[in-house]
Amino acid sequence: MQIMDTFSTVKIPEELHELVSRIPSLSVFDAVVAGTAIWAFLKLVRMSRRRVRTTRLKGPPSPSFMFGVGKILLEAEDPTSIYESWADEYGAAYEAPATLGRRRVILYDPKAIAHFHAKQTWTYVRTPMAKKSIEHGFGRGIFWADGESHSRQRKSLTPAFSIAAIRHLTPIFYDSAYKAKGAWNALIESSGEDGAIIDVQNCLDTIGLAGFSHDFGALDGKHASVTEIFDSFTSSTSASAINIGVGLLADVFPSLVRLPTRRQKLMRKLNDAMEEISTVLLARTKQEMDAGIVGDKEEKSVIGLLIKGQRSESEFHLSKEEVLAQMKVLLLAGYETTSISVTWALIELSRNPDIQTKLRNELIELGPADPTYDQLSNGLPYLDAVVHETLRMHAPVRETTRMADEDDVIPLSEPVRTKSGQLVENLSIAKGTVLSIPIASVNLSAVVWGEDAKVFNPSRWLEGNHGNSGIPAKAKEDMSGKNFAVIEFKAVLSVLVKNFVFELRDGQETKIEMGRGFLPRPRVAGEVGCKTPLRVKPYTGHHQVELYRSEYTL
Repeated sequence: MQIMDTFSTVKIPEELHELVSRIPSLSVFDAVVAGTAIWAFLKLVRMSRRRVRTTRLKGPPSPSFMFGVGKILLEAEDPTSIYESWADEYGAAYEAPATLGRRRVILYDPKAIAHFHAKQTWTYVRTPMAKKSIEHGFGRGIFWADGESHSRQRKSLTPAFSIAAIRHLTPIFYDSAYKAKGAWNALIESSGEDGAIIDVQNCLDTIGLAGFSHDFGALDGKHASVTEIFDSFTSSTSASAINIGVGLLADVFPSLVRLPTRRQKLMRKLNDAMEEISTVLLARTKQEMDAGIVGDKEEKSVIGLLIKGQRSESEFHLSKEEVLAQMKVLLLAGYETTSISVTWALIELSRNPDIQTKLRNELIELGPADPTYDQLSNGLPYLDAVVHETLRMHAPVRETTRMADEDDVIPLSEPVRTKSGQLVENLSIAKGTVLSIPIASVNLSAVVWGEDAKVFNPSRWLEGNHGNSGIPAKAKEDMSGKNFAVIEFKAVLSVLVKNFVFELRDGQETKIEMGRGFLPRPRVAGEVGCKTPLRVKPYTGHHQVELYRSEYTL
């Protein structure tokens, strides 16, 4: 009765009114959902009576009190264009309706995005739902942590991603690339003179795991438990209605991430498989370090540093749980992001044979030996441009969402109009406000990148291009530097492009769409799962140059 009395004093959304009227006839699960929706609405009403400090912005109308615009975005074939159309209509910062009548601020402005990134993990932290989901899947590692915990864990890993450490790992990156080369040569030899049709993404899946010194077997045709589980994430081409509904409601009720949906069951299996591998790798490295088998270089590896961080004399004091969580996140990043990014690069090079030829010529002109770490870093400008253009057009992480942990003021590069019509040059953000950056959409924005934003054009990254100013000034405000993943990406791509010619299997009209995996993956339209078959031919030009694997000493 008290609930109904409260509702009599406020305007009830039509969907919520229908839920209230149906409670007596609902199933237990539906009744729980209805009850929590009512609780969330009442909480929203109480919050609305407080002083609202977050700048109210214009934005699209809500199609649903229950899901806001979330369901539309999750079901859309191309959500990037939806975000961009809203930015065109409402400005580079706008409001989007969220779950159960909530709202979130969408940042499309480069200066605002740079400010946001600079304050991540302290002012802008993961939402309760994200924290719960990451903890459930991977534990309390760096991916989960915010504030002081994040700073401590990051410092423990920093030496593993230093220039010296990446320089030491560069030959290992080449090892994995040459293993792929050998497997592809065998397929080509058995397929005839016109090359072979190779599902490049499947063959590249475990390349990013080379630095862990663990044989995952994918390039040898074997399937370890972790690779089979990753493959299971690609078996469905669209998200189920249950997964979408639970995922959106978990924004308000984080405990829903533990509901036994198919995806959560896969997450649990993946977690168990990665924990088993991580435990074996850690135990083996610890035994070698204790026996004095490994040298100083090996002790500076990711695994070695994690073990040292766990020991009592370490200044970082990593717990066993944190060490295992770090390993699982690094395994995930290695498995997913490297293969996806290299696959996108090969697709774009297949679409643009002239760019592929230009890149190959730069690599061959360098000589027969593999590029050294220093050459990968600074000596191959067109390779650098191809890699950065691939990451721009096909961002591995397509959106980031955080919640303000304290009040803040976000600067804008251009004024936006508030909901009341006032022009403002900055945004007031109150503690508890949720903000999102649609990274994949911003990366394709004509406002930021120019009229050719949706064109694969590596030359935009070269000095003297794009109006003699290099990349657009607005894009420079949110650029990230070279790192471990970029060097690995370059090493693998250099070997593949120098030794093979890539073409789309069905010609230039081959349709590539976004498939579902643990992270979004490219797939050739009509293929089951996330298969990306390309026609791969051996490169036979420049006969006077013998292409071979270098054995340079670091």
